[in-house]
Amino acid sequence: MTSAPLRIRWLGSVPYAESLALQRGLVADRGQQHLLLLEHPHVFTYGRTADLSTNLLCDPAQVGAELIAVDRGGDITYHGPGQLVGYPILDLPGRYRSVDHVCRVEQVIIDTLTALGLPNAGRLKEYPGVWMDAGGPAPRKIAAIGVRVANGRSMHGFALNLATDMEFMRSHIVPCGIADRPVTSIAEELDRIDAPKVEMRVVVDTLVEVAARAWSGDAGHERQDVQWRHRPDDLSAFSRGEGPGEPVRLRGRLAAAGVVEGLEISERKPDWLRPKVSHGPEVLALRRTLRELDLVTVCEDAGCPNLSECWSEGTATFMVLGDRCTRACGFCLVDTRHPLAPAADEPARVAEAVAQMGLDHAVLTMVARDDLPDGGMTHMAACVIAIRQRCPGTKVETLISDVRGDADALAILLHERPDVLNHNIETVARLQRAVRPSAGYARSLGLLARAGAAGLITKSSLMLGLGETDAEIEGCLADLAAIGVRIVTLGQYLRPTSHHVPVARWVEPDEFTRWKQIGESLGIDHVEASPLTRSSYHAGRAAAQVSVSVQQPVRTGGTLIG
Repeated sequence: MTSAPLRIRWLGSVPYAESLALQRGLVADRGQQHLLLLEHPHVFTYGRTADLSTNLLCDPAQVGAELIAVDRGGDITYHGPGQLVGYPILDLPGRYRSVDHVCRVEQVIIDTLTALGLPNAGRLKEYPGVWMDAGGPAPRKIAAIGVRVANGRSMHGFALNLATDMEFMRSHIVPCGIADRPVTSIAEELDRIDAPKVEMRVVVDTLVEVAARAWSGDAGHERQDVQWRHRPDDLSAFSRGEGPGEPVRLRGRLAAAGVVEGLEISERKPDWLRPKVSHGPEVLALRRTLRELDLVTVCEDAGCPNLSECWSEGTATFMVLGDRCTRACGFCLVDTRHPLAPAADEPARVAEAVAQMGLDHAVLTMVARDDLPDGGMTHMAACVIAIRQRCPGTKVETLISDVRGDADALAILLHERPDVLNHNIETVARLQRAVRPSAGYARSLGLLARAGAAGLITKSSLMLGLGETDAEIEGCLADLAAIGVRIVTLGQYLRPTSHHVPVARWVEPDEFTRWKQIGESLGIDHVEASPLTRSSYHAGRAAAQVSVSVQQPVRTGGTLIG
């Protein structure tokens, strides 16, 4: 039995492709057990043996759904709002077959339905999945199951209909290619027996209890949830496509996440957060170079206390794509007015600055550019190319936005293979909606997993002192380690203004030392942790300590789809 806990994550609504990238990152994490629980926006997926000419009955675009080919067997199926999707990613016993794993997944769902007051759930011998009245004259499918087992490791999982729009399965496809058996949902089955409806959270809580008994063993389990309510109007106006508008609404989101108190912005900082900064003549000369080239470094713009140290070590962080962001995160002071077009000559100017500053390690960061079709990746890639042409010996690190989960946009930058691909997850799952409402925990993990699968060194960062618990910090570090993130930085969150998320507490220096030890014990190669650590602190030094290891693809194993 594995000694690793079952790490259960409720991730909210996650586009299918993003969840698949995350699964692929986690399936390589041998010895670790994961259960992802989520909903998908409307999507039809189909495997290698699907007969779309017969079983796809609509134009997906006309019904607001994606159509995605999946590297599994089986026919077409549907996922959408009101359907609980679960992906158990587990190490399986030595001689375990796919069919054995399917049976265990079926039993978890059957036991969950029984606990919810639907005891007539069972199996049909000829079809995988879970069926209502399986032994009666009119069995109805309530849960589809499709798994892949390769090298003793499972992925994919189940889809349990709760309050799903059943027309997607009754009128738009032939679910799983089974034309002579109807589909149903928990809501419809409860209506049949005149029982009260249940909410998604109740179903999730019930399934978690059952799954923990089935899959966690002696190691137990731990669970983290993203915040349950995340509506379109939680996003900044620009991210909703409406242009600049009202500031983010912080207090309500924080209260919903359980954070109701914080330090006053006027409260004096502890001594360890009051650095002594000294800028010598070399730093002043470098500043003149930047002014002459009309460039801004985040080191200066954010008033970083580590500026002199980093610049003297041959590292600096340039902000490209302008200084106006299309998002309004709860921790950030960046301008949120409508951004200007990217400057065509900026890559050349950045490269010239790198040359004149004699940098060994250049970090390129960016504002979020949701207004650009590729999220700014073409421009970022051009900066990488320009630096390498001008300064072949300089290592280039890119600190990027989540590009709205767009894999094609991300691929533009991955093609140039930056020496480090950095994307900050910023905070734990529960606090994502308050701290960065236009982003997502699963989306960030999926992006980092994609970059790791491409063989790049990946890096991320966490701010502490926002109201997170120790268990949440450890869980987040474990998630980053599980998808192969090689470098993590942790620092104290500092509130820019009274309109931003308040500081919940000052985190003692000894705690940062402990988190470094815990993070590295979880498998992260290098953890940089101190109150004043920022994303690019000791960036060159950290990158030099890790080596690139190309992730080997998981071989295709047996697949069952129901």
